[in-house]
Amino acid sequence: MLVSDRELESSIHLDFVPMADVLFNLLIFFLLATTIAQVEREMNIALPFATSGGPISAALRELVVNVDAEGRVFVGGRQIEDAELKSMITDAVAANPDQKVTVRGDRTTPYANVVSVLDVCKGSGIQEPFLDTMLSN
Repeated sequence: MLVSDRELESSIHLDFVPMADVLFNLLIFFLLATTIAQVEREMNIALPFATSGGPISAALRELVVNVDAEGRVFVGGRQIEDAELKSMITDAVAANPDQKVTVRGDRTTPYANVVSVLDVCKGSGIQEPFLDTMLSN
């Protein structure tokens, strides 16, 4: 005698509706959370005046060093020489031992130009300078 398995197959049923509801609720939660965070940053607030005004995190500001295609070094939009760069970084490290430095080298400049800037950074007390890159498409 043959026993039919049709009853066992029809009794197993996975309901995906509750799972879709949970995923939809998570999506709504994260959309609202990011929208609220963005609104907090874009609030139009008139800040009070102070006699010693300035950003609190001024000591933690990152120093960005740019190396153009010809190998010239720029900091803050101004061209500087290696000696001036070394002095600038040494002063920044003296004021803040956790000073961060990012080196941005033009993709067409010889790597030796970037290495010379990295050498100045290491010689001035920056142990881990950052190399900035761009994501490719």
